[in-house]
Amino acid sequence: MDLWGFKRNEETYSAIVAKYSERGRHYHSLKHVDACLRNLDLCSEQVAHPHEVELALWFHDAVYRPLSSKNERKSADWASRFLRENGAATDQIARVDRLIMVTEHNTPTQTKDESILVDIDLSILGANSESYDAFERGVRREYKMIPRCIYNKKRAELLRGFLERRQIFQNKPFSTEREQQAKQNLSNAISKLSGNA
Repeated sequence: MDLWGFKRNEETYSAIVAKYSERGRHYHSLKHVDACLRNLDLCSEQVAHPHEVELALWFHDAVYRPLSSKNERKSADWASRFLRENGAATDQIARVDRLIMVTEHNTPTQTKDESILVDIDLSILGANSESYDAFERGVRREYKMIPRCIYNKKRAELLRGFLERRQIFQNKPFSTEREQQAKQNLSNAISKLSGNA
């Protein structure tokens, strides 16, 4: 936060850490944020507004309720409020808001920063099979209240949507290092969810 010229804000930091540490977070946790920040380090030279992307990564899953469709909106609103209270410029607030909202993964990205942030958020799809399987188990635990037959059907539909994209990752190093593994992981997961494995 100091990179923005803001005063130290331990209260907000502690609140974010508390949110990511909530009971029931088996994937969308501080470990996910840490992985995102590490992946940002791999491509930071490609990013136009690295501080904004970093802040968006901190906030993007801060509000997370498995059955809610408003998680990203509430997370973005929190980030916007934080930025306004610290005197950020209007264009910075708007960009961070948009960066968080594209993690809904249902609209095309409009800027390089947005596409990189989406690649970072989805990077787990192209992890080794052991890490990917742990990811799937974690997400299932987060949705444990959903009957397995319903969960499997909806999850397979979601994963099929990613697999059917012309390209899952838009930027290096993700497109060169994780694309093929992601397609394999998704195919395997869909097969399992559909009872074919």
